[in-house]
Amino acid sequence: MRALGARGRGFESRLPDMKIRRKHIKTVILITLALIVSYLDSKGLINLQTTNKQSSNNKIVVSKVIDGDTIDLNTGQRVRYIGIDTPEINYGKKSECFAQEAKEFNKSLVDKKEIKIEKDISDKDKFGRVLRYVYIEDEATSSAIFVNEYLVRKGYAIVSTYPPDIKYIDDLLNAQREARENNRGLWDVCN
Repeated sequence: MRALGARGRGFESRLPDMKIRRKHIKTVILITLALIVSYLDSKGLINLQTTNKQSSNNKIVVSKVIDGDTIDLNTGQRVRYIGIDTPEINYGKKSECFAQEAKEFNKSLVDKKEIKIEKDISDKDKFGRVLRYVYIEDEATSSAIFVNEYLVRKGYAIVSTYPPDIKYIDDLLNAQREARENNRGLWDVCN
């Protein structure tokens, strides 16, 4: 027995029409939503930029170098470089071998300079520091220097990764192998 709907047609005969209308309504809603979001983003009322890479409008400047792998930004954030570790400066105690040199080299690279930062998977470490890959512009070549990798390549840092933040592990390990083979920095001094 067929259930009768409006105008004497059975309920089943109306199902395809209802499905088509629902598809059209969903499509119209999605397109409208996309247009609204696009408009709001173009007016600067929302920011569609992920925290992976910072917008060029937001200048991020290093306000202070804490040590070889940690910096403070003009945004008030403390950033810990992902994938590397430098010798520790133990204030009030004896610092680890090459700690002061690593800090000074990092300072010469990034202090008071505009940088770009890139997020991997984790946002912060257990100390509340923002975890990022850091880039500076090389004025000589107008290209970017990957600071994390550069510190390792020059022998001021070693590779120290904590999954899931391993995006550039191969680059970092290659830089460490080169620094070690060539006795650069801490590989020469701290043996």
